[in-house]
Amino acid sequence: MADKIKFALALVLLAAGVAGFYLLGEQATILRVLAVLAGVGAAAAVAWQTEQGRSFFSFAKEARDEAKKVVWPSRKETLQTTGLVFAFVVVMAIFLWLTDKSLEWVFYDIILGWKKS
Repeated sequence: MADKIKFALALVLLAAGVAGFYLLGEQATILRVLAVLAGVGAAAAVAWQTEQGRSFFSFAKEARDEAKKVVWPSRKETLQTTGLVFAFVVVMAIFLWLTDKSLEWVFYDIILGWKKS
């Protein structure tokens, strides 16, 4: 029950930060952005105190750690793969165009006899 109250409070703090952005419409933009950031920070701090919040932040940390383990392709590998994709797209476009024109010729010229003039 306490976690639900904390989570509701976090939502209220988040809404207060967003509302502060609009209520401070006449103020400088930096002040309005700081109001949103303060609301988000306070909401995150309260949400972190809940069981779901702790498990979410643990999951986010593990996801970040796993992303660091990824071996990203080099620039050369990326350009080669992109070139292959473009070449495949061109080949498929030509194949589909030829298929379309062949079917058009078969149906309209041979079967239906609607020859184009």
